[in-house]
Amino acid sequence: MQSSKEPSNLRQKAVRGVLWSALESWGRQLISVGIFVVMARLLDPQTFGLVALATIFLNFLQIFLDQGLSQAIVQRQDLEKEHLDTAFWANLGVSALATILSIAGAGLIADLFKEPQITPIIRCLSLSFIISGFSSVQEAIFQRKLAFKPLAIRSLIAVIIGGIVGVTMAFMGFGVWSLVGQQLTSSVAQVLVLWWVSDWHPGFRFSQKHFKELFAFGVNVMGISLCNFFNRRSDDFLIGYFLGSTALGYYSVAYRLLQTLTQLLTSIIVKVSLPTFSRLQAEPERLRNALYKAIQFTTLITFPGFLATVILAPEIVIVVFGEKWSPSIPVMQVLNIIGILYAYFFFNSSLMMAVGKPSWKLALDFVQSVSNVVAFAIAVQWGIVAVAAAYVIRGYLMTPLTIWVVWKLIRIDVKTYLSQGAVALAGTAIMLIAIAIVKYFLSNLISTSAILAISILIGTLVYVLSILLIRPKLFWQVVNIARLPNK
Repeated sequence: MQSSKEPSNLRQKAVRGVLWSALESWGRQLISVGIFVVMARLLDPQTFGLVALATIFLNFLQIFLDQGLSQAIVQRQDLEKEHLDTAFWANLGVSALATILSIAGAGLIADLFKEPQITPIIRCLSLSFIISGFSSVQEAIFQRKLAFKPLAIRSLIAVIIGGIVGVTMAFMGFGVWSLVGQQLTSSVAQVLVLWWVSDWHPGFRFSQKHFKELFAFGVNVMGISLCNFFNRRSDDFLIGYFLGSTALGYYSVAYRLLQTLTQLLTSIIVKVSLPTFSRLQAEPERLRNALYKAIQFTTLITFPGFLATVILAPEIVIVVFGEKWSPSIPVMQVLNIIGILYAYFFFNSSLMMAVGKPSWKLALDFVQSVSNVVAFAIAVQWGIVAVAAAYVIRGYLMTPLTIWVVWKLIRIDVKTYLSQGAVALAGTAIMLIAIAIVKYFLSNLISTSAILAISILIGTLVYVLSILLIRPKLFWQVVNIARLPNK
């Protein structure tokens, strides 16, 4: 018999998970952004473009390292020790193989992009494969338990150590190698910290039976990751191939800000959603309500964050990165328009995994990846802004199909589903008007940095007051949830 306290306990664990996930995402991202800003001022766009080119190939191999076994561990209801041991050794073996293949194939990739400088970069960064193979199972165990505190500690320590190494090397004139050193140092630190805080360590066992049980789920996850690679990196590939490393540097900085905002505003709740949704997979009504509530809370954060960036992109780039990055401004403005969709659709993956339908996600991602590649291939001839626009337009054109898949999966009420962002959208519209007024009247009177600071301050105050006036009950719900873990 299910305890009456179980729903409440799950909710409290989920909320605590959200807060620790927030600490990890916000802390790590804020620190890494600070480090990135310093390095962007010390290094030139081509340097970032070279590393972006190298990581296209590395990210492709990364797809096959985990084989989806970590997500299978999180999702699986009945988990045995043999599952964990088997997953660890499978991941480590594949990681070692990927490292060897990457080192051997680095020269061919450099020839493909006509950039011989990326050969040693690829070979050095290949070491990150074998490093990450030591910690993927431990990370999955913590996620399964909704124990995000150790993961938060690990990420914060790793980004600080990696940042110190990277910035120091940049100041000493190591150029592109400062970015390489930053990534490798951060990877090593993450593994060491996670092994230190974890109470699970692998045994010397490998079971074909348990591997097949995990891989039956994981193979779909791997397919999804492959589709996501083409969704997220085909634009980098085409820009690097046709427009060169400098153009890719400008594009990658704009996309980096989009990723940072996504981590800060969206992925916090998404990390907790898979284990939470998985526990509700046998209760459709509670699962639907959990999805609605997750979207509602997420839109409150994402809508103002992404859309304010659109209007403030000129000030952000000039103040934070410097004049040399000004070609990134229109790219940044266009890309962040996709943020409205992110608030809704970032939960789809967790939802489909939670109810044991990874093949659905695979099919949807396949359609999206094919359409993305086609759109990017057409747009690249007009430059990096056109590529960004192709990404956004494709996203909105695919919206009806994505909503239909969610409806088919758990029978959502489409009107209720879409209405979850209404309050946030109204508040954001009022906020944008306030920011536009600030910029209009003060642009010729004060410095760019002052305009940015005042716009953020007034925009935040206007948005919070707007939500309080439009939907006071929702406002106080958010406040009470933030207080829950302290009780």
